[in-house]
Amino acid sequence: MSTTDQSPAAAAKPFPVRLWRSSAGLLGRHTRGLAIANIVTQSGIIVTGGAVRLTGSGLGCSTWPQCEPGEFTPEAHSASGIHPFIEFGNRTLTGVLLVVAILLAIGVWNSRSDLKWWGLVPGLGVIAQAVLGGITVLVQLNPLVVAPHLLLSMLLVWQAVWLALTCRRAPRRAGAPLATLRWISVALLIGVLFMGVLTTGAGPHSGDADATDRLALSPAHVAKIHAMVVWAFVAVLLFLVYRLRGDRSAGDRDEVRKAWIVLVAITFAQAAIGYVQYFTGLPEVIVGTHLLGAAALTAAHSAFFYLTKAEQEQG
Repeated sequence: MSTTDQSPAAAAKPFPVRLWRSSAGLLGRHTRGLAIANIVTQSGIIVTGGAVRLTGSGLGCSTWPQCEPGEFTPEAHSASGIHPFIEFGNRTLTGVLLVVAILLAIGVWNSRSDLKWWGLVPGLGVIAQAVLGGITVLVQLNPLVVAPHLLLSMLLVWQAVWLALTCRRAPRRAGAPLATLRWISVALLIGVLFMGVLTTGAGPHSGDADATDRLALSPAHVAKIHAMVVWAFVAVLLFLVYRLRGDRSAGDRDEVRKAWIVLVAITFAQAAIGYVQYFTGLPEVIVGTHLLGAAALTAAHSAFFYLTKAEQEQG
């Protein structure tokens, strides 16, 4: 289009405004892709954070936001080893996640007026995570700070999946409302994650060889309570699946079926991994797999919670 073809109003707008509107419109058309990228990066932070903890790299960078006083990036020398680079890698992924969150917020703001405030949650969550991460380093990996740091990541993964499905306008169930059971499953998931964090906080994986402060709890007792909450979650989940069998609408049954099959499979796999790590002395590889499973469980539950909401349910 030539300059003479442009409307007077468009021609009068300065270039930065036209560029902003063009970019915002482009992001709005790719909101679903950005929402998926948000799920991947939110989950990735949990995995890299687990790598930091399991390799004893929690204090690989001694300060925050710099890695070392006067240096934002780690420097290779024989005394430091690989720990600063693992910790710095986790921090770098946080920066990538922030970029994704900002682009997603712009895209949602310009494409879904009903979700524009929810689109800000990932970015605000990243900022809160950065602050918590900094405090974690400054307090020498105190488990009372590490625990909310991980739980916030799980919450952001849950919200990321919910936001992606909402942006996609995934269908609702046409079956009977199951609101009470669905919310009980949410409460039990929170309990599973909370007890898992307590179990970790009382266990041997502090995140640094010299950080010896652990929660003053018996790891064996906390692990048993954690297992009890897991089985309560399994019981409610199986009862929900039983109730879902009564659905008769072909339009939503396939998607709901896929959601509960995935959630049930991940739940039992996660339970199996938990027992294996407990009876094998908490080897790092198994513990890391269990942490990845926790992120997968959270994401799968979010999809299940969204897709099993009946059309006539309120809220």
